[in-house]
Amino acid sequence: MDLQFHSGSVAYPIHIGQGILSHAGSVFALDRKVLIITDNGVPPQYAQAVLSCCPQGSIYTIEEGESHKSLACIEGILNDLLSKGFTRSDAIVAVGGGMVGDVAGFAAACYQRGINWYNVPTTLLSQADSCVGGKTGVNLGGVKNAVGAFHQPKGVLVDTDTLATLSPRLLSEGMAEVIKMAATSDADLFRMIENGGYSLPELVSHAILIKVDVVQRDPKEKGERAVLNFGHTVGHAIEAAGKGEFYHGEAVAAGMMYFSTGEATTRIEALLHKFNLPVSDPFPADTLMRFAASDKKKSAVGFKTVWVDRIGSYSFRQLSEDELRSVIENHKQQ
Repeated sequence: MDLQFHSGSVAYPIHIGQGILSHAGSVFALDRKVLIITDNGVPPQYAQAVLSCCPQGSIYTIEEGESHKSLACIEGILNDLLSKGFTRSDAIVAVGGGMVGDVAGFAAACYQRGINWYNVPTTLLSQADSCVGGKTGVNLGGVKNAVGAFHQPKGVLVDTDTLATLSPRLLSEGMAEVIKMAATSDADLFRMIENGGYSLPELVSHAILIKVDVVQRDPKEKGERAVLNFGHTVGHAIEAAGKGEFYHGEAVAAGMMYFSTGEATTRIEALLHKFNLPVSDPFPADTLMRFAASDKKKSAVGFKTVWVDRIGSYSFRQLSEDELRSVIENHKQQ
């Protein structure tokens, strides 16, 4: 399945299929210096498959985990690019999960004020969500993605065969983002997940279609794109407070429960249980508010939160700090 992302002057292809990793050379412009960025938690054969398509390629491996998603990591990549004589005509390829894509894309945005990069996501979370949209960045001072840039890739290659090497926990984490998008934007997809009988490639394709549709209309999150933050307002706080206890998708899963009401609450909770995802967190309101107050999504007028009252639809509500605290406290008392 081939899609085209197009927003303003930005356009790039998204290739989705099984066993297509070795086709990177035919869909990406790799006949130049290429730095393939991966982490040590990604099966090495994936980066090697892309390297085999690069006449002038090399691999740069970073440490896995959110604690390594830092400016120090970016500095290491930039020094490697500089030492190898990369120019604005050369490129980066990210091979891995969302963390690798964030770091590689941000390094590409920074080096010589911006060079090309390509995204090869290998986890369910990154394939279904973060591989499209151009959000890149690193954490700073315990705040997730506090430093970053919008820098769209030149192309995306999604090989769903890479999902076969994921642990059950990583697959569940990715399902949280699929459930998030179905809950806000696609009631039929939500029912498909409830009823079973789907394949992972089907879910990935549906999720990417939703993401592309939203981001094309709002590439820099000035309005509608905020729908993709369902569960993230408190989810990011849960992730930060947990200091590694919760994966990103797990924190988002628990975060969705704060902003769902009515029949949506029951159905979302049931799906989260189905995929062994958390529906609550152990942190007091004071702790969550401390992290939420420093999150980049907070504006001068408070928090733009996403609510789901009925599956397949959503609404935005602007909350002050006091109102968000009340939401958190009320939820914990239920």
